[in-house]
Amino acid sequence: MAELPLIFTEQTRKLMGDERFERYLRAFEEEPPVSIRLNPKKAEGLSVADGEQVPWCRGGYYLPQRPNFTMDPLLHAGCYYVQEAASMFLDEVLHQMHNAYVNHQPSAIRPQTALDLCAAPGGKSTLLRSALPGDCVLYSNEPIRNRASILLENVTKWGYENHHVTNCYPRDYRRAKQPFDLILCDVPCSGEGMFRKDPATIREWSPQNVEKCWQLQREIVSDAWACLNDGGLFIYSTCTFNTKENEENIRWMLENYEAEVLPIETRPEWNITCSLLQGFDEPVYRFIPGISRGEGLFMCVLRKSGITAHSRRDYGSSSTTLRLTANEITARSEEQSPRIDLTYQEALKFLRGEALVLPPDTPRGIVAVCFDGHPLGTMKNIGSRANNLYPKEWRIKTTHVPDTYTPILTNHPSDI
Repeated sequence: MAELPLIFTEQTRKLMGDERFERYLRAFEEEPPVSIRLNPKKAEGLSVADGEQVPWCRGGYYLPQRPNFTMDPLLHAGCYYVQEAASMFLDEVLHQMHNAYVNHQPSAIRPQTALDLCAAPGGKSTLLRSALPGDCVLYSNEPIRNRASILLENVTKWGYENHHVTNCYPRDYRRAKQPFDLILCDVPCSGEGMFRKDPATIREWSPQNVEKCWQLQREIVSDAWACLNDGGLFIYSTCTFNTKENEENIRWMLENYEAEVLPIETRPEWNITCSLLQGFDEPVYRFIPGISRGEGLFMCVLRKSGITAHSRRDYGSSSTTLRLTANEITARSEEQSPRIDLTYQEALKFLRGEALVLPPDTPRGIVAVCFDGHPLGTMKNIGSRANNLYPKEWRIKTTHVPDTYTPILTNHPSDI
């Protein structure tokens, strides 16, 4: 078991109570669960081999063990995303918000514009894009440039229209006065909920970092709240346990903004923990390893007071913005090109950036190469060989190519 900082142990035991904390400690002796989420657009007709559904996510599945995801071409094709199960609780939140709108419940909205403000690497963003209405315009933002590039890759592979990636600070959105009906703030945090999954977060933890985080979180929330339409939904989340970054921030929002906390229906067998802050009983949702089946997560859904005034605007672009429609450009290129299916070994060679020799009857020019019918990218066929157009920064580094393919997804009907 990893050695946890003494002050963290003392504070968290006091916060959780002895019984809950001991269950949390026992989780370090277990293998973290492995889970994936299917892409409804690309995984139609596919199901998860030996998978068990994540109960709070319609397309989420636990796997019996962790495979070598890098060696699965369908991951690179965007058929599924490897995501920690607790983070998929966002799907249940969006599902209930949609049902509230369909059932004409007071104050329910159908978002036309949405923002994921701290989005890299893209797990919650791709989930948002799948769950939101197709005509809702989603902006996924990441302030750190290299992380924004990873976000852009994952968004592009997910393959949906009306999904854009930006590389801005939260204050840039506030200054631009761009209105949104739904904002997700998965804020940077001290990462206590990731201790089991990523031991590096243990070394990075300190009481000083907790103090720094909750103050930064309030700055981000302030900028985000100014971008939220009246009546809009605000989803706040962290992957940490302490109340300073969680309940106390929600209480601060309620004291400083015209906001109300919205309840989400859950089931007892999900073992979600409610508020741990004494005297604060608003509906919040905390996942704790060893109690709920996933890593650490805190989430709360708030609504901004007032009547929503939808506003469609041409957001344009700026010098701080990455190429916004790369995913749509890629999709059109693949759709308009002849398709060639590759073998498993050929697919891995393509993903490594190698040139290939395609069948002699392959048309010259741009060709979409596929695995099991799912596009991986494009090549330029010049006859004697086909030059690889797969982006260099996306290429896999391994030189070992397995002889056989062990599928994670199978060609059987899926219930997503």
